[in-house]
Amino acid sequence: LDIEVTILNVNDNSPVFSQTNITAVVPEDTKVNAVVVPRQDLSASDADPDTIYYELTTIVTGTDGYFAIKGVNNPEIYLQKALDYEKFNLTTLVLYARDRPVGSLEETNTATATINIYIEQADTKPPWFLPCTFINTDKSICISSRYTGTVNIYEISMDPLILEPGPIYAIDPDYLLNEKIMYSIVGGDPDKVFSVDADTGNLTMNKAATSLDSYLLQVMATQVNNIQKYSIASVEIKVVSKNNHPPYFKTRIYNGTVFAGLDPRSFVFQAGDPSTPLMITAEDDDFPNV
Repeated sequence: LDIEVTILNVNDNSPVFSQTNITAVVPEDTKVNAVVVPRQDLSASDADPDTIYYELTTIVTGTDGYFAIKGVNNPEIYLQKALDYEKFNLTTLVLYARDRPVGSLEETNTATATINIYIEQADTKPPWFLPCTFINTDKSICISSRYTGTVNIYEISMDPLILEPGPIYAIDPDYLLNEKIMYSIVGGDPDKVFSVDADTGNLTMNKAATSLDSYLLQVMATQVNNIQKYSIASVEIKVVSKNNHPPYFKTRIYNGTVFAGLDPRSFVFQAGDPSTPLMITAEDDDFPNV
């Protein structure tokens, strides 16, 4: 008697990941939709064999929505939205592999793999002139105020100019990289009256100003390693006449006469000369001809 026996497969094996703990380093400037962990590093096998269904979850608060898998049967992880190192630099994902679809009423076996993703800071921001004010809540954009200073007409200052609210200074806001900054004047000084030190940002004079017109300089801060990363600040230099002497009154005491019953804003007259209005005048030896 020939007896044919058919062995029925029982779902008694769980999916198995080749790696259950994976570490990936992702540059901050990675393009959206780029693959960050390839499929071959994440695929699970099943000895039964069954179709494997995948699900990805994020366990670090505030970092969800950045990474996703390509599909329920494709565990390849890709970047779903742009990264920002200032927001977070590490997240942990958990990848589930099941031998039945999510929500199935059949007995389901599950395996998990942990993926630790470290964000590597990239050179994404141009220099910031300091001091500056943040204009958005995530502090990714900082706007500086105009620098201001004064010089005397017909004089050359031998020292770096004193500016408000402080000296010209810029930083690389990608602080882990901290790329070197160089400075240059790119506008507002056609006569080359001023120079800026490429390394320090100190503003000095090449020659004297010969007009009382103000200068509105455009100073550029550029990363040495990448000239496309730059910022421009305005520097207003006011040209003034030299002021070595304080003003003074021609006399210490002025005597005047007023008459009862006069209307408001009526003249006060000089004492002893009721026909001449009282005049109070001051002089300044810096302006002898005025």
